[in-house]
Amino acid sequence: MSVWHGDLHKKKSSGGRKRIYRIKRKFEQGTFAAETTIGEPRKRCVRGYGGNLKIKALSDNYASVTDPKTGKTEKTEILRAVKNRANVDYNRRGVITKGAEIETALGLARVTSRPGNDGVINAVLISGKEEKA
Repeated sequence: MSVWHGDLHKKKSSGGRKRIYRIKRKFEQGTFAAETTIGEPRKRCVRGYGGNLKIKALSDNYASVTDPKTGKTEKTEILRAVKNRANVDYNRRGVITKGAEIETALGLARVTSRPGNDGVINAVLISGKEEKA
């Protein structure tokens, strides 16, 4: 089973069908989502278009969390995936995508990177642990 990103399946602007005039090409080929989860760090290198290498994070238990108030970034452990608005199923399974909310040792953070495409989990702190003055 494969993913195909060609446009031969679409209709013409007149509403008629497009007839297949050639075979499927390698550059139209897609892949399945990495669906990054929390666990032992596992990454996969995939050859991309033009010979570029794309690193996909399959699972990871650390994130680089930035505190917007201080501007400092720390590598912290991910405790759990709290919420993922991208997909209800991802929310249930604890899959981490861009925009997912994760709980870290520093507090609640929102993922800003695309782990399945970038290979790293970067996040921005939304609510940190309040320090007593």
